[in-house]
Amino acid sequence: MAGIGIVGKPSSGKTTFTNAACMTSYKVTGIPFTTIGAQFGVTYVRVKCCCKELGVKDNPRNSKCIDGIRYVPVKLVDVAGLIPGSHAGKGLGNQFLTDMAEQSSSLIHVVDASGSLDFEGKMMGPGTHDPVEDVKFLERELDLWFVDILKRDWARIAGRVEAERKSLSSLLLDKVSGLGITSSQIVEAIAKAGVKPERAKSFSEQEVERLASNLRRITKPMLIAANKIDIKSADSNIQHLRETLKEYMVIPTCGLGEYALRKLSDNGIISYNPGDPNFEILKPDKISEKERESLTRLKREVLDRYGSTGVQNAIDKTVFELLKMIYVFPVEDQNTFSDHEGRVLPDVFLAPQGTTPRQLAFMIHTELGETYAGAVDARRKQRIGEDYQLKNGDVVKIIATAAKK
Repeated sequence: MAGIGIVGKPSSGKTTFTNAACMTSYKVTGIPFTTIGAQFGVTYVRVKCCCKELGVKDNPRNSKCIDGIRYVPVKLVDVAGLIPGSHAGKGLGNQFLTDMAEQSSSLIHVVDASGSLDFEGKMMGPGTHDPVEDVKFLERELDLWFVDILKRDWARIAGRVEAERKSLSSLLLDKVSGLGITSSQIVEAIAKAGVKPERAKSFSEQEVERLASNLRRITKPMLIAANKIDIKSADSNIQHLRETLKEYMVIPTCGLGEYALRKLSDNGIISYNPGDPNFEILKPDKISEKERESLTRLKREVLDRYGSTGVQNAIDKTVFELLKMIYVFPVEDQNTFSDHEGRVLPDVFLAPQGTTPRQLAFMIHTELGETYAGAVDARRKQRIGEDYQLKNGDVVKIIATAAKK
């Protein structure tokens, strides 16, 4: 799975969201375009570990387990801010769009839900800007960028479809495969656009735009992180976003609050796990009066009101609902649930829904996939079929033959 792109207009809180999710320390200011290139970080999705159910003490290797919750790593990509005209190179748009397309399999659009910024990220009064317009302009910029890509060499591609009876989807795949787009996604986009690929040469401008828009929606699914919920004007805007943009999941978030909680937790001053609805102060003498007031306000206006800061929730929903991933525990010994070094439940793999045991074997290692001979459900100690679709929390032993020399 490619990374999750953190996108939005300047000063909406993209970098603060990334810092909170990944505990990075990228520069944050109130000045638009502080981020001028892609910034990378590693965050985690929360899943239920099966250690307690199986009655074992696990030894995580590629993840971490806290109180029976596994945190599985996922890459985030914070990219430069997008403004109207970015598809044509305005601002840092071209760089933004290239980073977004090449590095991301999905997008979290961080929107200033308080309505305090204009389209270019300049400060206005809270509640004076409609965040729905931010979503619409970003959609339009992404669509136009996809249109620009499709139009390059369109006459030649369309000519080959007609003259050589070539498949439009295969010719487009050659053009966009570097963006992580698959053949099946192109076929789906063509079908949803309602166009006839055999007559590509006579596509109207509207048909090309419709194809580009569907390709964008399918290949870069997006979730809305309605950020800055600690500002009063955000509440009505969140409702407005949800009522107006029904096709999107809208998750209220407070990136600044999440970052503060994680920082205090890392320093041992409070007890807090990402995504939790509360925290506990462990060292009250280490907190100033001003910090105590900020924590009280954060609890009252964010945690108590929304159930969490929303940052972890946005990441979890992007991976499991938007991208439709599952999590699986591969092991080598179905009796001890361990690997060859005795580590219990060492790894968790994220995989697309519908993944089979053989496909999982290839995900673990190419050689394991090539020598695949079957799989065992480690819980039930039973063989599972070739066409079995793995489910969330499955513990699986892959059986392999000796590798060919």
